[in-house]
Amino acid sequence: MDKPSRRNVLVAGGTLGAVGALSVANPAQAWTWSPKGSVAGTGVGADPRGVWDPEADQLVASLLDRGVVPQVNKELKKWTKNGQPLPSGLPADLRDFMERARQMPAWADQGKLATAVDFNEKRGLYLGVTYGFASGMMSTVIPREARAVYYSKGGADMKDRITKTAKLGYDIGTSNAYKPDGEMVVTCVKTRLAHAGVRHLLPKSAYWSKVADEQIPISQADMMVTWHSLPTTVMQNLVKWKVPIPAAESEAFLHSWQVCAHMLGIRDEYIPKSWDEANSQAQQVLTPILAPTPEGIKLADMLLNLGSILDGGLLTKPILGSLTRYVLGDEIAGWLKIRKDPLWDPIFQTAWEPFVAVREGLLSLEDAPGALQKAYWAFDEILRLGALLFLSEGDLPISIQIPVTNNPHY
Repeated sequence: MDKPSRRNVLVAGGTLGAVGALSVANPAQAWTWSPKGSVAGTGVGADPRGVWDPEADQLVASLLDRGVVPQVNKELKKWTKNGQPLPSGLPADLRDFMERARQMPAWADQGKLATAVDFNEKRGLYLGVTYGFASGMMSTVIPREARAVYYSKGGADMKDRITKTAKLGYDIGTSNAYKPDGEMVVTCVKTRLAHAGVRHLLPKSAYWSKVADEQIPISQADMMVTWHSLPTTVMQNLVKWKVPIPAAESEAFLHSWQVCAHMLGIRDEYIPKSWDEANSQAQQVLTPILAPTPEGIKLADMLLNLGSILDGGLLTKPILGSLTRYVLGDEIAGWLKIRKDPLWDPIFQTAWEPFVAVREGLLSLEDAPGALQKAYWAFDEILRLGALLFLSEGDLPISIQIPVTNNPHY
């Protein structure tokens, strides 16, 4: 099979919710998570379901009203590296905002970010699988995310939308993510502007308004829900699989995502300071809201199909469906209309954790269950596919832009 281009790689993996940002807790459930558990350690404790990104929202609404966004998007394409000067052709108010938005938080720890690079390199194979089949498939049962993507401009060209969604997950795993020659800061700031555009435009969609349970999308709570579908869910699965992770590396991985949350415009008082706090917040804002939607079912099917196609058919849709069932459970697999497989479902239940133990040198293959010896090749292919989807550099520049319309098909 030919080496995949960056577009093919990201199209196959982009259904993960890295840049999506749209789900929230049951409106009837009170917000009780304390800002004492945040990286800020303090805060007003306002319910994040009623908090958005006012500075970015007002600015982008003004840009749209002034009709300058097409020209702005042309200028934004020129800004690709964190340390690069902003394009001179940007409006003054946008330049001022972006100069502030590109600044790393004062609490960013360069030592931890360096350790996170080591962790990503050592655990990259597992990260590819968890980003795709834990985080990615979970994003398809986050109702607000699926609906907002479907009815916003991204829904008109799902392959392009998926490509841009995957860029965040790719950039944070690079060795220079937050360094001047990296792209993570650029991606976060552009995503923040894109979110503001969606907030301004999507409420004008009559189709979205008919199915939405919110008046304005992408609240601070919505963004934290998507955030939890990434690092929190990933770490929960690595712990479940008994992957040996030194405490310093675990903390560093979390820190890289804490910085990401800040750069996306999430208030520090909502960003958990530890894994215990992250798990506590996720239990309140993520777990209760997971549910199927027609849009999410389509996204899930697309990811499973593209994954098997990209792998050249070696990993069939039933195998990837069984992996999803193993990672997310029977209920979510049922919501996504993933059929039970009498062969692969029990193999994952019996053999995946021993497979990890064998790879980590904690168990000999001869002592592993017989099911593992039969499926070892498939499990190795799954790790390879995960790396292919989410860790390949590829060859196509991707520019995240401010939308100017909703999905024109609806």
